[in-house]
Parts: sequence; structure tokens; C-alpha cells
Amino acid sequence: MFDLSEEQKILLRNLKRVVKEKVGPAAAETDKTGAINWEIVSLFWDLGLLQIMLPPEYDGWPHNPSHTLCLSIEEIAKACASSALLLIIQAVGGYPLIFAGNDAQKKKYCPMISDQRNLIGYLVTEPGAGSDVQAIQCTAKRSGDDFILNGRKVFATNGSIAGIYSVLARTGDKELSFFLVERRLKGISIGRIEDKCGFRGSNTAEVILEDVVVPRASLIGKPGEGFKIAMGDFDMSRPAVAALSLGLAEGALDYTIEYARERHTFGKPLIQHQAIQFLLADASTLIEASRGLMERAALAFDSGEKNTKLASMAKYFCSDAAMKITTDMVQVLGGYGYIRDYPIERMFRDAKLTQIFEGANQIQRMIIGREISRR
Repeated sequence: MFDLSEEQKILLRNLKRVVKEKVGPAAAETDKTGAINWEIVSLFWDLGLLQIMLPPEYDGWPHNPSHTLCLSIEEIAKACASSALLLIIQAVGGYPLIFAGNDAQKKKYCPMISDQRNLIGYLVTEPGAGSDVQAIQCTAKRSGDDFILNGRKVFATNGSIAGIYSVLARTGDKELSFFLVERRLKGISIGRIEDKCGFRGSNTAEVILEDVVVPRASLIGKPGEGFKIAMGDFDMSRPAVAALSLGLAEGALDYTIEYARERHTFGKPLIQHQAIQFLLADASTLIEASRGLMERAALAFDSGEKNTKLASMAKYFCSDAAMKITTDMVQVLGGYGYIRDYPIERMFRDAKLTQIFEGANQIQRMIIGREISRR
């Protein structure tokens, strides 16, 4: 790790205990039921984890918040990726407000998050617009001093449980803009709740906007700045996804090492077989390499340095590593790795999504290539 502040060390010590005592023991049941564990959500609020990226005056983290966020996500993901995702979406959904909102918007909405403990949903993806953000069809049309929003958003994490949404909508033919929208407004309804392969303990929903009237004061930044804000959000969120991927990989490796020490085949512990040692060695090496990329990308964001290339590198490298490592750990456990009585099966399912969301890994390679070409 890069040098940690004393405050970060204290936070991680407390978090490690909470993960061991509360998050880890609940992970299998959370995955099985596919329901949000509100006790865990409450614990995260108490620890200040869902407020990390807020301004310090609203209980946010004063120094290196992105780095702190990533370290916290990594620790939680070792035991439960669904729980770790809560931190990412809270940060992603809050980004437009925190980094592009005006003082009046922060004074109104930040207390709704920090004091009233509202979760945030990020409404960007649509049936025909995923990685291609410019293809968004949701509209926000001027009507006097208001905007009227119409559209259908899909794959919205926290979609049916959030109290506030950050919504990206089209305000002109070539113009995208962000709006802060309160869930209570008339015209907002919840459609399909997704039944997913992994991250089953995370709420993923379709959110439908039908003639939702929002005041002009809900517009974040100027009309047309939505695409720029969304791209800036990725520079923060992709290191966070890398941290989640890293935590998943570490959790899988740690469990497998203990299993391989106890399991005996052909007269000796499984871990003493060279074929197994090679798989564990590859996993350990990938994890160390992943950590360096993830932390560099997060600290670059905190310092104000342009980190687009690093963020994409960290996201795709760590998530590819997590998929490889969890696949290999299933192999080490053999048949036991493929049944739900063992956590490796859940980690294997969860790892796949990390290669897809926040920009598929093929998109990350395109971004890296583009950044290299610019230089």
C-alpha cells in the first residue's frame, strides 16, 4: 500500500472488524435472498462510508477521499461484493452534485444524504444506451421555469430504494444534461427488478420517468455539460470498480489457500502440489500488480491529476484479474468450488460483472489507446 494516514488506518481497522463480524457472515444469505441487507446499510452510514465523497462540511472525508473510498470498498469486497457496491453507487450518484453542483444545490441535497441518509441512484443507462452515452434518448424539455423529464432507465443500482436520483437526459439534439431528481416526485415509477447472475444482494431496477416536472434549480451545471460530467465521474468510479475487483480476488485467494492447506489428496495437503502452487502464485502476483494500479489511479484523482488512462487501466486490469483468479480458485476447489455451500461460487459469479459495468473492458482498451495516441 501507499502510505496511509492515521485516520485511514483507524477507519480500516474498524471496518475490518465490521466485515468479519457482520458483513461476511451475512454474505451468503444476502446472495441467496437477493434482498438489500438494511442492517449492513445502517452500519455503513454509522461508519461514514456512504458519505466519504461528500464535502467535509457534510461529513465527507477531508483528505484523499477517492483513495479512502477505494480502500474501504476493497476491504468489504473481500467478503461481500454486493455490499461493497453500495459505496460505489453512492459515490457515482453523488458525483454530479459534488463536483458540478452549485452552493445552493449542495446546501439542499448534501444534508439529505448525510443527515437524512438517502441512498442515491445513477440514472444513465437505457435499453439502447450503455457504453455509448451519446445514444441516450431520455428527454428534458423546458416548460417555463421547469423541465419535464420523460424516459426509461435500466440497470439502475439502488433504482427502487434510492431517495435521490442523478438523471442524465437530453436537453437538445446534441446536448446532454444532469438533473437531481427526488424519488417522491409524481411521474416516477419502478419497473422491472433485475434477477441477476451475480451481485444478487444489490438492487438493480428499471426506473420510468413520465412527465416528471423538476425545477430549473435541479439542473446540474449548464445545459449541455452532462456528457463532460459523466466522463469525469468515470475517472472516479473506475478506480473504485478496480478496488471492488481486487477485494473479490483477495477474498477468493484467501479462502482457497486455507482450503488447500486442509484438503489432502494423494497423501499430502493440496497446497503442496506444484500445479496448485502455480495457480496460487499467479493469483498472488496479479493481486499485487492490481493493487498498485488501483491506488495510483485513485490518488491521481485526489490530487487533481488527469487520471483517465490510469483509471481505465486499473478498471480493466483488476476486473480481468478478478475473473481469472475466481475461475482458477473454483478449479482448485474442484466440485466444491461449483456449489453454493462454498463462497467461491458466489465470488466467481460476482466477478463477471466487474468486466462489464462502468464501461466494458473493451471500451477501457479503446480509451487507453486513445489517450496514448493523444500523447
